[in-house]
Amino acid sequence: MWTSCARLSVASDTITRVTEPAAQQPALPGMPVRRSRAVGAQDIEPATVDPVARVVVDVPVPHLDRLFDYLVPSSMADAAQPGTRVKVRFGAKDVDGYVVERAGASDHTGTLAFLRRVVSAEPVLTPATLALCRAVADHYAGTLPDVLRLAIPGRHARTEDAERPAGSAPEPTAAAPVPGESASAWAAYAGGAAFVQHVQAGHAPRAVWTALPAAELDPEAATHGWAVALAQLLRACHDVARGAIVVLPDGRDVARLQVELERLGLPVVGRNGGAVGRLVADDGPAARYRSFLAALRGDVRIVIGTRAAAFAPVQDLGLVVCWDDADPNHREQRSPAPHSREVLALRSELEDCALLIGSPARSAPAQALVAAGWVQEIVADRATVRARAPRVRALTSAELASEGAVARIPSAAWRLLRDGLERGPVLVQVPRKGYVPVVVCQGCREAARCRECHGPLGLGAVAGDPQCGWCGRLAAGWRCPECAGTQLRFARIGSDRTAEELGRAFPGATVRVSGASTGVLDALPSRPALVVATPGAEPAVAGGYAAAVLLDAALASLGMSMFATHDALHRWISAAQLVRPSGQGGIVALVGDGDPAATAALVRWDPAGFAARDHAERVELGLPPAVRVASVTGDRMSVAAFLDRLTLPPGGAVLGPVELAAEAGESTLAGAPVRAIVRAPRGQGRALAHAVKGALGGRTARKDPGAVVVQLDPAELL
Repeated sequence: MWTSCARLSVASDTITRVTEPAAQQPALPGMPVRRSRAVGAQDIEPATVDPVARVVVDVPVPHLDRLFDYLVPSSMADAAQPGTRVKVRFGAKDVDGYVVERAGASDHTGTLAFLRRVVSAEPVLTPATLALCRAVADHYAGTLPDVLRLAIPGRHARTEDAERPAGSAPEPTAAAPVPGESASAWAAYAGGAAFVQHVQAGHAPRAVWTALPAAELDPEAATHGWAVALAQLLRACHDVARGAIVVLPDGRDVARLQVELERLGLPVVGRNGGAVGRLVADDGPAARYRSFLAALRGDVRIVIGTRAAAFAPVQDLGLVVCWDDADPNHREQRSPAPHSREVLALRSELEDCALLIGSPARSAPAQALVAAGWVQEIVADRATVRARAPRVRALTSAELASEGAVARIPSAAWRLLRDGLERGPVLVQVPRKGYVPVVVCQGCREAARCRECHGPLGLGAVAGDPQCGWCGRLAAGWRCPECAGTQLRFARIGSDRTAEELGRAFPGATVRVSGASTGVLDALPSRPALVVATPGAEPAVAGGYAAAVLLDAALASLGMSMFATHDALHRWISAAQLVRPSGQGGIVALVGDGDPAATAALVRWDPAGFAARDHAERVELGLPPAVRVASVTGDRMSVAAFLDRLTLPPGGAVLGPVELAAEAGESTLAGAPVRAIVRAPRGQGRALAHAVKGALGGRTARKDPGAVVVQLDPAELL
């Protein structure tokens, strides 16, 4: 059985209809033949103007990372405009896509399929967003569809179809006013006021900002000096109708900046409009899409949020800001794992807008930008830093040698806790969450491990059975395989156990715990209390903490990352900045033998100097970020085959591969996974990404066996 089927034959300048027979699936013996409706030429007609749509198809395969041409039915001619979401046939299934452009003809010499349907007539993919996503994909050797998934939130039809609220975007003004009291927080920094002026004047300065440890602390409210400064900068942009984006690590920081913006008369978008868009995944799809549409339609020119906000379609963009770029939350977990700082740096170049990278400390990549002269510094002078910072004392083993065997919390730290409680709340930072996250054998000190997956054992409570940190199984009746011992010893103490010890030592004091396992506290009143928190979970206190004790400095300095010492200093300074200035009695004690250079930088409160010295050493040794690297992980044969086909840029080199320690479930028939590191000079970074993407495209096109995971600038190395 055959039926007539309509197709369109496409040449470079003509579109003609061809009718040919289409196969009908035969019926089973004895069953009636199912007759299909004949599809005639009159059923689907192409659009008369620009009948070809070039579509980016949501198929994130490297060798298919290009545009595909489709025909636009006449019924969709008005709706299928550039930027709209569509459904198209790709292979044997319908997939999502975006129309990038319309054209009068196609270079494809075969047959074009029609668009299946237009999902929405809202042009959510702007030319600027497309260019940014393409640049990010190329920078990280990823695919355009993967980056578009990060940039454009899923459609929320009810929100899209709702009546458009009245926005608060102002009309452009003729001249930029000179910042006065509205930018007073920037007067404390060399170059701060000038940066604000240049942004308001329409220029595109780029700077790395090292925020002061404390502002004029409000005794009635938990304020943040960095949030006050950023709110003033955004207000200055709003006053001259310049768009701005601020990307922050998490919802807590977004909320803190939101409070300061509302104090300056810039409320967040709601059902009744607003001046600021807020893009935070935790807010839910409706709220997030509402803010996205407000920016897309020009109803707001300021957007704040977490890492997806870096792609927000803000019009008249004049400023992009990455706050606290060393926070790991800025690294996207989904492929190709871009970092907010790099996305905003690319956007600053593409859209010729100002860039600000701010932090209480200074990350190694930010320092690399300073050393290259690509950005300027915004820092306070040493006298201002000393006036704002608390006094820091390092309680190392050398400092406490007179005490003999040093306890985890030495007597000097106990005295600081006691004295601090007489003046207000005291912060205690603990690197590990939980009760006792790691235990060892009492007899031989061998790490206690799970019998099933060999993961580390820990204790969730003083009287409970040890539990595996990987698979979660209880290890009742544990026996050491080395010495047959059955007694366990605490190897590392978590925040819960620390809070228990402090509660016994100070029976009359209030003890609060802030962390992932117990819930993160955002702010506390200025009353005497012991606040035990893990890094990043420290709550703010009205008027600042009277004192802080940072425990287990040696443990905090350890890690597999090349930037473990940078991370440690970042965590210490992030906690210590919440303490009152030294002139108000604020004091911080760092307990343990942390990295000497990071410890000295904390005592002097000189994160910029630490970063500069560290970067000079990395340049000399050829370590990231002075060089660009890519990690290649997989089974040994697949990694070797990939490296054989990889064309290295000039000066490139391959380190490894070396076998990795296989965690639970990682070992395969091909053996334990291996990893190789591909390194290239910083100036050849784009060439390295291009070579990696080409090798990945060839691999997927050939359908090579095995699995290979390639990542540019992997988090563990950068």
